[in-house]
Amino acid sequence: MTNTFPDQSARTGVRVLSAGSAPATVSRLRRSAELNERLHRLIPGGAHTYAKGDDQFPHGLAPVISRGNGAHVWDVDGNRYTEYGSGLRSVLLGHAHPRVLSAVRAQLDHGANFVRPSVIEAEAAERFLATVPTADMVKFTKNGSDATTAAVRLARAHTGRSVVAICRDQPFFSTDDWFIGTTAMTAGIPAQSTLSFPYGDLSALSDLLDLHGSEIACLIMEAATVTEPPSGYLEGVRALADHHGCLLVLDEMITGFRWAISGAQGLYGIVPDLSTFGKALGNGFAVSALAGRREIMERGGLRSPDERVFLLSTTHGAETHALAAAMAVMDACVEEGVIARLHQLGDRLRAGVHEVAAAAGVGEQVVVRGRASNLVFATLDHHGNPSQEFRTLFLRELLLGGVLAPSFVVSAALTDADVDRTVEVVANACAVYRDALEAGEPEKYAGRPVKPVFRRFV
Repeated sequence: MTNTFPDQSARTGVRVLSAGSAPATVSRLRRSAELNERLHRLIPGGAHTYAKGDDQFPHGLAPVISRGNGAHVWDVDGNRYTEYGSGLRSVLLGHAHPRVLSAVRAQLDHGANFVRPSVIEAEAAERFLATVPTADMVKFTKNGSDATTAAVRLARAHTGRSVVAICRDQPFFSTDDWFIGTTAMTAGIPAQSTLSFPYGDLSALSDLLDLHGSEIACLIMEAATVTEPPSGYLEGVRALADHHGCLLVLDEMITGFRWAISGAQGLYGIVPDLSTFGKALGNGFAVSALAGRREIMERGGLRSPDERVFLLSTTHGAETHALAAAMAVMDACVEEGVIARLHQLGDRLRAGVHEVAAAAGVGEQVVVRGRASNLVFATLDHHGNPSQEFRTLFLRELLLGGVLAPSFVVSAALTDADVDRTVEVVANACAVYRDALEAGEPEKYAGRPVKPVFRRFV
């Protein structure tokens, strides 16, 4: 299948690698620009997730998507892109995956929501707990923030303490005050009792707990993201939490179903008190989960003698089609070797990017990091410092080459040929990167730099 362009007169002459590596060109993003303006008039920020905002993309190159299939998306101007980081890591299997859509359609024929629980709620819970055997109970909801905040609420009730300690090297835990109050975007948020600790440093965590352990209800962290845990680190975190009487909450929004079928906790052999899952769980459908030890989870139920916790009570938390999607994803992961495929694709991409970056002389500036199933890239200046200007340049060249990649996080729908074509586009981008480094003026190649999500002013 080759790229199609509805307006041949609007071609820019910029090359794109289409199927079979035949050169093509992209049409200008005229309709995307018009729709971006429309979106900003109607929606604060022009998107429902800040990470999808057009400030995260080079000026004039923020496509508005019309559809997706597998590992490819098409914008409203007719341009096709190979996509990475699909749906902010939520689309694990690829867009419009037949197995997921079939399960969803079957449930929709029977209704989506009722005044009492549906049988699929029991079936989905049993499937989840069989997949994540460290947990005794699970409660489904619609987004990750609700799940992590529910975990914090349970921890506070269970321990009688109020302070939360988060891992400061991990970028996002919740839209709620206890986390956003620790970022640069604190407008409208009262002072928070949230502390932080660095990843991988048991001594620093021990010192924090020695000072505040009697106040801390829980440690909340990802088991790993960009770097693997140092030997003995997670076991040490578990031991420190036990020693100081606080709960260990593992946020598996990213790691769940990417590191292993049972999540990072299964891969690394760590048993949390509570854990939260989402993103890949629904392959783009809205479903997330809070799971954990029965004695803690029951505080939000009807069978505990302790004071009740208002845990999760969401009208749409158990929509039948979303739970059907989650079950289809779990089945696919078990039966189709999805996680092994993600790692194979990521290893191929990492090796290819490393090779072409080194060949272009920018191997120390264009750097791929992370687990193979969850790759990100760093764009560094000639001093080795992260650079928004060079990130903008790199993103621009990828987009002009038909690759939509705010990260290099793979989906299982990618083919080896998709990855190889991506590496060719990266090679072209690295050549431009080298020229900008030599000129010392990346902004002349990239235009207005992309911006960090968390910033105080526009």
